[in-house]
Amino acid sequence: MPSSLATQLAARVARRLPYLKRLPILRLLALGEIVLLARDHVEKLTPPERRRLVALLRTGRGRPSNLTLRERDELETLVAKAEPRAFAGVAAEKLSPVPLPRRMTRGPRR
Repeated sequence: MPSSLATQLAARVARRLPYLKRLPILRLLALGEIVLLARDHVEKLTPPERRRLVALLRTGRGRPSNLTLRERDELETLVAKAEPRAFAGVAAEKLSPVPLPRRMTRGPRR
């Protein structure tokens, strides 16, 4: 359950961004859920790893060819540590109106 601090923060953001008032509340709640899930996955990285990830993303500017082979390997390791597959699965599960099969949300059995 969100804390009162989170509720106050959401209210403050809504006042500053008037277009949020036009979003249906269910979409806003779903967006909030995804933001919290993303935070959980990003927090799997230590602060120095997060800084390094941002630095690599800025250096690459969306193109792998802008990174050296060593930097690409480092980026791959950092992204894998954040578990993007698990994030995508949990996000899909949260947004889906029906239960999804395990293989879709967590990948194939190993």
